[in-house]
Amino acid sequence: MTSSSSSRYTVVAILLHWVIAALLLFMIWLGWNMEDNEARFQLHKSIGIAILFLSVARILWRGMNPPPPLPDDMKPWEKRLSHGVHMGFYVLMIALPLLGWLLVSTSKFQVSTVLFGTVSWPHLPFTEGLRGGVVHEVAEFLHSKGAWVLIVLLAMHVGGAVKHEIGAEQGVFKRMIPLFGKPDAPRPARGYVTAFGGAALLFAIIAAVPLMKSAAPAPAAQPDPAGAAAEAAASNWDIDYANSELGFSGTYQGKAFSGTFTSWAANVRFDPEDLENAAISVQIHPDTAHTGTKLYDDTLESGEWFDTSTYPLARADLIDFAAAPDGGYMAEASLLIKDTSINVPFEFSLIVDGDTATFEGQTSLSRKALNLGQQSDPGADWVGDEVNVTVKGTATRRE
Repeated sequence: MTSSSSSRYTVVAILLHWVIAALLLFMIWLGWNMEDNEARFQLHKSIGIAILFLSVARILWRGMNPPPPLPDDMKPWEKRLSHGVHMGFYVLMIALPLLGWLLVSTSKFQVSTVLFGTVSWPHLPFTEGLRGGVVHEVAEFLHSKGAWVLIVLLAMHVGGAVKHEIGAEQGVFKRMIPLFGKPDAPRPARGYVTAFGGAALLFAIIAAVPLMKSAAPAPAAQPDPAGAAAEAAASNWDIDYANSELGFSGTYQGKAFSGTFTSWAANVRFDPEDLENAAISVQIHPDTAHTGTKLYDDTLESGEWFDTSTYPLARADLIDFAAAPDGGYMAEASLLIKDTSINVPFEFSLIVDGDTATFEGQTSLSRKALNLGQQSDPGADWVGDEVNVTVKGTATRRE
C-alpha cells in the first residue's frame, strides 16, 4: 500500500499547481468585476496569457515527470473521476486562454493587448475578416460557459481532496504540500529546459510578431493633394526640433491624457509683412505618437485609428494667414490623416527676436470627422471626440 507521505509531487509541480490555482481563482473574480474598466480588462488578458504558458510548462513537466500514483485504497471509480477532473483542468487551462485570445482578436472593438502594461501582444492571425461575426459569438459563448465548467471542476477537485483527507482512506492533499509532516527525499526531476524553455520560446516567438511588424519597411507615402504649393515655396525658417514639440491631448474614460509626435518635419515660409504669401506644410509620422502609456500608443497605430502600416504619414498645410486682434495670427489648417481631410482654424503667436522666433499655436478637431476610432467607439463613450493639437518651439531664420 502506498503511504500518503512516501510519494509526493516534485517541487516544480507543486509550485506550478499553486501558482496556476491562485491565478485561476483571481481570474474568476476578475471576470465578474471588470465591466467598463479598461485596466482590469487588460489585466484579465495578461493573466490569461500567463496561465496559458504556465499550463504549457506544466503539461511538458508532467510528461517528463509523471505524478505519483493515487493511493491504493481509492475505489476504481474515484480514480477514474480524479483522472477525468485533472484532464478537464488541463484542457480548460489551455482552451480558455486560447478562446479569450480568439474572442479579443475577432471583436469589432479592436482594443490592443499589452501584457502587464509592457509587452505588446498580437491578435491571432487571419482573423481580420471574422471580426464581429459568428466566430466571435461562438468564442464568446464557449469562453463564458467554459469558465462555469472550470468552477464546477474546481469544486469537485477541492471536494475530493477534502473527502480523502477526512475519510478513512489515505489522503492526497499532503502530496501537494512538500513541508507537511515528515518530508521524503525529493524524487529525481528532469525536463527543466524542455518544460520552461519550450514555453518561454513559444512566448518569445509570438511576442516578437509586433516587433517584426514595426521593423518591416514602411509602404510608400500616400499622395499629397494639398501641400504642393507650400512645398514649392522656399522655406525661410528652420525649426529647432530639439526644442520644439507637436502635441495632442484628449480624454479617455473622462480622464485627460496627452502625448507628442516624436518625428515630424515642417517647411515654413512666413513673413509678418507678407502674410499673403505665407505657407507652412508639416509632415507627421503617426507611428511615433507617444503618450507614456503603451496601451494607448499601440492602439493609436491600429487600423481604425492612424492605421500606420497603410498610412505612414499624416500632413497639415496652413494657408490663408491673417493677423488676429490679440496680436497673434490665424490660418486655415488642412489636415490629412489616412484618406480623410478636414479644415480647421489654427491660431498661433509668434515672437521674433532678430533671427530667432518663438512660436506657440493650437487647434481643436473632431476625431469623428477624421474617421478615427469610429468602429469601436463611434459615440465617444470611451475616448472623447474633441482632440486638441498644440505646437510650440523655436525656429531660426535662414540666411
